[in-house]
Amino acid sequence: MDTLILGSSIGGHSLFIPGRSSWRRKDLKPGFSRRVQVSTCNSHNIIENFYTKRFQQHAVKHHARGIQETSTASQKSSTKFLAKATSGHPLESDPGAYPNTPWNSVKNALDAFYRFSRPHTVIGTALSIVSVSLLAVEKLSDISSPFYTGVLEAVAAALMMNIYIVGLNQLSDIEIDKVNKPYLPLASGEYSTLTGILIVTSFSIMSFWLGWVVGSWPLFWALFVSFVLGTAYSINLPLLRWKRFALVAAMCILAVRAVIVQLAFYLHIQTHVFSRPALFSKPLIFATAFMSFFSVVIALFKDIPDIEGDKIFGIKSYTVCLGQERVFWTCISLLEMAYGVSILVGATSSYTWSKAITVFGHSILAAILWIRAKSVDLKSKAAITSCYMFIWKLFYAEYLLIPLIR
Repeated sequence: MDTLILGSSIGGHSLFIPGRSSWRRKDLKPGFSRRVQVSTCNSHNIIENFYTKRFQQHAVKHHARGIQETSTASQKSSTKFLAKATSGHPLESDPGAYPNTPWNSVKNALDAFYRFSRPHTVIGTALSIVSVSLLAVEKLSDISSPFYTGVLEAVAAALMMNIYIVGLNQLSDIEIDKVNKPYLPLASGEYSTLTGILIVTSFSIMSFWLGWVVGSWPLFWALFVSFVLGTAYSINLPLLRWKRFALVAAMCILAVRAVIVQLAFYLHIQTHVFSRPALFSKPLIFATAFMSFFSVVIALFKDIPDIEGDKIFGIKSYTVCLGQERVFWTCISLLEMAYGVSILVGATSSYTWSKAITVFGHSILAAILWIRAKSVDLKSKAAITSCYMFIWKLFYAEYLLIPLIR
């Protein structure tokens, strides 16, 4: 390259003579020698300028490419951040957030299963069973080893059935969840369909096995009815997938959360553990009635943040049919009515301590709910989802108050 440039700089005549490695000074005139020296300097300047420009062009091109790659990566990162932010889940749940080490692999696997199990429903199921079981306690001596064993058996079997139900719902809603809940393991691709099938199948079998081994008919029938309703609610088969129909979907949730949980698990402790005749007491009737309201609210409220995906896939929820704002305030009104009735029931108690705690407790919960509802931005999916999780916290709080109703 240097030779070609040098040759072209003096009119096309090469200064190298083929076959020789030295200059022929005698063939050059004195003036021409000076011109050659000047031309040589000029040629070196040309070479230097050429490579300087080539280097600058290469550096600029490389810098621009780096900026573009950085911008693209930043855009991808921002998109992922926004998806996590609107879902209401932490960025740490992203399986790629940690280096690929054995310990982080275990943490990622546990995190994926945690999200798959829908922990707010797990907590609700466990609390409700413990609370209702306490309604069967008549004296202090009832709190014994058989009672603890009976409660533990019921909670374990119910939680396994709970995981079957929420897991089957995710298997049936993979495409919908890619829009509504992209952080769930099946929707995000962390779990394959086969993995999901293996999990729900295993947990349903273990749940029935435990219910059968325990030998409690109320417990077994609670599991069986929950299995049937949970399957009919989600699975996409002819005459099934009842979640497509708003009223039927709400009735399924009400039947499990309000009726089966209260009655079946109470009878499990009352008849199987304590070997007493079935007795429907005032606290049990109150718990069933109150949780009927609450279950309807949960059934309606859970579809408010999911309106986008439900519209796309033809799920005719009340939110799709009536609109988010109308359903939202219907839910708030139903809960406030339930709290009002609870205050009246508490006021009729013959026990001063029960009256004080239940009236004060339900008044506080009603006030907190109203204040929270007034602050919700119904145009924000994240705000609605956060409020939905707050409704579940009120659900937990109610089960702390139910055993105190007398």
